[in-house]
Amino acid sequence: MAISVGTKAPDFTLKSKQASGLVDVKLSNNFGKKNTVLLFFPAAFTGVCTTELCDITSGLGAYSGLNADVVAVSVDTPFAQEAWAQKEKIGITLASDLNKQTIKAYDVVFPMLAGAGDTAARAAFVIDKQGVVQYSEQTPTPKDLQNFQAVKDTLARLK
Repeated sequence: MAISVGTKAPDFTLKSKQASGLVDVKLSNNFGKKNTVLLFFPAAFTGVCTTELCDITSGLGAYSGLNADVVAVSVDTPFAQEAWAQKEKIGITLASDLNKQTIKAYDVVFPMLAGAGDTAARAAFVIDKQGVVQYSEQTPTPKDLQNFQAVKDTLARLK
């Protein structure tokens, strides 16, 4: 069960592969400045995850217009995430939780996905500028998408 609304969001520092090389993605960098939409997804190069993140990329302006950064987290390596982002033209920040500490902190571990090992469940959080969770959703299965209208409605209330 994902952490609940009203909870202080666990901070993290994860690696992201950008054109400039490996960079740190730290949740608390947004505190006091912007809200954060934090998405967890099971695996790069999979159908539902590709649909989800391509849809978010095409609507990224809506999130920035609501004063929010979008960060998507999986247990893939930052190098696999970068290759996938380039192939699919994904334009949001992808962060690697290779050691699975962040998925555990947010309580969104999906055990033994397809018998291959633990991954992130599909989940969405809205974290306000003070670092408090204002929206929390974990989908029933990895094939279900999050309620992005509810995410945007939450951001609109925080604006």
